Amino acid sequence: MDIARYLDTIDRLCSRPFPAEHGWSDVGREGPGYWIAELAAGDGDAAHRSRTAEDLEAYREGLAQRLDQRWGAQPPWSTLTLRVRMERGEEIPEPWGSVGVMVDEVSLWRTDTSGRWVALGVATRGETEDARLLAIVTETDPP
Repeated sequence: MDIARYLDTIDRLCSRPFPAEHGWSDVGREGPGYWIAELAAGDGDAAHRSRTAEDLEAYREGLAQRLDQRWGAQPPWSTLTLRVRMERGEEIPEPWGSVGVMVDEVSLWRTDTSGRWVALGVATRGETEDARLLAIVTETDPP
């Protein structure tokens, strides 16, 4: 795992045009106005799942510190309210609807240059899924 490479991926996503259609790209899921990039993931070994999640949280924190230096430190943003609102039938725009389902909390910034939102989180939902370090870049304001 390489924090410099992850920062480069985030920088590229902050500067390139958004896709016109929903689908998959070289970094992960994409759609009009957003990317959900998988920066790193577990190795599929169930015996190491909790350790992998801890490692990915450490990488998320390292990335967050560097992005805090760029765009200012922000308190973590819980996605619990998104899940509650979705359970009540409210339509949450993408990528926030997916983010609310995948992660419990994100680090969140608004970039100085592009005005895009950047979020980092570790997806740990599901006992059979590997943890994944995600970077979300979007033009859609958080709901």
